[in-house]
Formats: sequence, structure tokens, C-alpha cells
Amino acid sequence: MRIGVPREIYPGEKRVATVPDVVSKLIKLGFDVVVEGGAGELADLSDGAYVQAGATIAPSAAELWRASDIVFKVRAPTASEVALMHAGQTLIGFLWPAQNPDLMQQLAAQKVTALSIDALPRTLSRAQKMDALTSMAGVSGYRAVVEAANAFGRFFNGQITAAGKVPPAKVFIAGAGVAGLAAIGAAASLGAIVRANDTRAEVADQVVSLGGEFVKVDYEEEGSGGGGYAKVMSEGFQAAQREMYAQQAKECDIIITTALIPGKPAPKLITAEMVQSMKPGSVIVDMAAEQGGNCELTEPGKAVVKHGVTIVGYTDLASRMARQSSTLYGTNLFRLTEELCKTKDGIIDVNMADDAIRGLTVIKDGEITWPAPPLVVAPKPAPKPTAAVTEKKSGHGHGSSGPMPAKTLAMVFGVGALAFWAIGAYAPAAFLGHFTVFVLACFIGNMVVWNVTPALHTPLMSVTNAISSIIVIGALVQIVPPEAGTNGRPDQLIQWLAFAGIVLTAINMFGGFAVTRRMLDMFRK
Repeated sequence: MRIGVPREIYPGEKRVATVPDVVSKLIKLGFDVVVEGGAGELADLSDGAYVQAGATIAPSAAELWRASDIVFKVRAPTASEVALMHAGQTLIGFLWPAQNPDLMQQLAAQKVTALSIDALPRTLSRAQKMDALTSMAGVSGYRAVVEAANAFGRFFNGQITAAGKVPPAKVFIAGAGVAGLAAIGAAASLGAIVRANDTRAEVADQVVSLGGEFVKVDYEEEGSGGGGYAKVMSEGFQAAQREMYAQQAKECDIIITTALIPGKPAPKLITAEMVQSMKPGSVIVDMAAEQGGNCELTEPGKAVVKHGVTIVGYTDLASRMARQSSTLYGTNLFRLTEELCKTKDGIIDVNMADDAIRGLTVIKDGEITWPAPPLVVAPKPAPKPTAAVTEKKSGHGHGSSGPMPAKTLAMVFGVGALAFWAIGAYAPAAFLGHFTVFVLACFIGNMVVWNVTPALHTPLMSVTNAISSIIVIGALVQIVPPEAGTNGRPDQLIQWLAFAGIVLTAINMFGGFAVTRRMLDMFRK
């Protein structure tokens, strides 16, 4: 089958759906790749680089669409591009089916199969390699900090110069999803004081790990929604959140907003009054501008100055780093293609029984299949009954492994005491000393080695086990004693016991060092 990569015609779009490095990988899967002439120019990717990677160049979009079995795109196709499609063709790209119902009808009328990369079930761990939304969000978050630094006009980090002390910039980031976390890392690396907030309390540790400070809303409510997204919060929470945002607007120099909820307009987090309260020269970067914006004064696609504050509402942040974005996006589509073509024969199979592929597929052979049915989540194992656990610990009932009864314990101790008395009364003095060392060694060995859970064994412990086999020295002494009798050898029974001790101890020693080596190899890249 042939994969076609047309030039993006959406105004201002600089990305391309694949790059030369990915083209060579697609060819190894058995596909032919054709790229429209000039498709990668705005991403600094020449036609010659695509040809060198093994692709062919189509002179026009019409010829490319007509000759392709599969089409990779970034933006959703326009009506003119849909008209170029033919039955049986497969389209893969950002289609946003919830926001584009008319496009769904147009594609279905063409009897095509459409896979919307934005519909990928992000809760599936195996789908992470295909998650283009995460890839683009990471680029956008980084670029948002770059745009903020450009508009801010001051240092991000604090400096002490001959002309005086320069305080570090204070950056507040609303939303700690993928884009927000990327922005936190970029801003912190530039030396700014970074604060962040999110409705999902579980991201607090991630914020701190990237060098930020998590600002908590003084209102208890869980904000995690389905599919790894946040949910719409209650009125009480939103009121407390606005109060916290108003305070941060007065204190911070830069605000970056990333809050979006799938299928809904962007929530208004920054009001006009908050903008007025900000210091002159402050900056707001609204990453949700394409969905209406998180700031009331945002103008999508523009950077404007209102009340002395620069409000950046660019909707093409990922496209402003076109080469990097295209590389990541192309890799995501390649991983998807691997899932579609597991036989590596250049033929794709849209397997609707696969949860990831089913979630992506919004149209199958002209039939609209979106939305996909909800994923079936395996139920959590039921907790063990408390009563049963208590009964087991208490030692009651048949077959119990609880503590030994008092009478039995007393008998065991009595027999043991008699045995020790007999040994002390009749054994030679030299044997008694060795026997005492033996008993103490058994007790210490049991506490130090045998009572340690195998999962907690470390390389150091395995080495200790190996070199602690001092018994081999005693066995060697018994085989060749320093002071032998008339024949220079001990009795045959002692000799064979010593030999067996040497063999068993050698296994323990060399096995310990082998285990140590394997454990250390786990920490090497």
C-alpha cells in the first residue's frame, strides 16, 4: 500500500505529517511513501531529503490524493481535500469528530476509513507511544514559555549585577497537564520562581519534582475526570479557585493557562479584573485560545496589550516549532502504523477488536463509528474479609498457622533444655565450645539472612552470603589437619563429610557472586 503525505493548507500551519527519518522506517514495514512537493519546506525539510530517504515526490495534491491508499495529515482535511478522496482510502490525522460533525458526514459519504489521532484512549499504557496529543502538548508548553520570555523583556532568573540586584520572575501556570508540566520545567530551568495549580491533586508531586510549587485551592473536591483529563468542577470550587487566581495575578509577572476539557469551551479562569490587577509589563500566555481562551480578554491568534499586560493568544504554538513537532508527530503515526501492520507486509488491518484501534477509528468503510464504546476496566480484586484475617492471625480453627499452644511450647523448651544439659554434662570441653559457636551462628544467620524477604536482597547481601562461607576453611582443616595422627589423615567418615562441606560451600560462594553480578547488571544501561 502507498502512504501519501500532502502539504498542509491550513493558514499558518507549518508542520508536516512525517519526516525523512520516519519515511525510511515506513518503507521497512513494506509501504511505498509519496510526499507532495514542498510539503516539508516550512519545517526545514527539503524534497531532496525525502527522496534520499526513499520517498517519491508528487507534483500536485490532486495526484497525491488519487494515488494514495493511506493519507497522513496534521490538520483535518478541508472540503476541497475531502472531494479528492476515493472509496477504500484511509485517512489518519487530527479530525476532532466532536467539533466537526459536518466533516464526519463528508468523509462517510466518500466511503473512506478515518482514524482520528486525537480520539486515542489515553488511559491505555500501550497507546502512549501513539499519543500525538501528548507530544504536541509538550512542544506547546515549552513554546509558551519561550513566547512569554520574548514578551516579558526581563530576566527570568535573579541576578546580582554592578547596577543592582534583579529579582527572578514569578510565573504562575494554571493547569498541570502535559503542556503545563512542560511549561513548568522550561520556566524553572530558566531560573524563574514557578507556581502551578491543577484541579487534580495527584499532580502536586509532579509539579514539585520539576522545580515548581503547587498552589492548592482552599476547597476539598476531587478533580480527576475520565481518560486522564480534568472534570468540570462545582460552583463552590470555582469560586475558591477564582479567589486564588486573583491573588496570584497580583503577585506574579507571567501567567500561562492550559486548562481545557474535551468537547467543551475553555473555562474562563482569568477575568478582566484580574488582568487589571497585574503589574504593568506582565504577560499572559493563553494556550487554550483556540477553544475560546482561559482569559476573558484573549484574542485568538493574536498578541495584544490590554491594561498594560501583553496577552498572547497564539493558536499555533506547536507549529512555531515545526521541525520538532513534525518529528514527534511523524513518530507517533509510525507507531500507529506498526500496530495497523503487524505483519510488516505493507497492508494495514483496522482491527476493531483492538481497544486502541477501535478508539481511534471514527469512520470504518463509510460508516461512522464514533464515539467508541467505553473501555471495559477490569474490576479491582475484592479485599479480604477482616474477620477471616483476624481469625487466621489469632490461630483459632482447624489448620491454623497461628502461635504454638502453651503446653506444646513448654514441652519443646523442656526437651531442648534436657538436650543441652546432656551435651554439657557428657560432651568434651572442646566440643562444647564449638557447639556454642555453632548455635549462635545458626541464630544470627537465621535473623540476618533467612528472615530477609528475597525481594529486598541487595548485591551487598549476596556478596556477604558468599564470603561468609567460612565453613570451607574448617572443612579443609579436617581433610588435611595441621596435626595428624600416625597416618596423617582423619577417619574416612570425617574426610567425606569435610569433602561434602567444601562442595556445598563452593556452590554457595560462586553462586553468590554470580547472583551479585546479575543484580549489578540490572543497574547498567
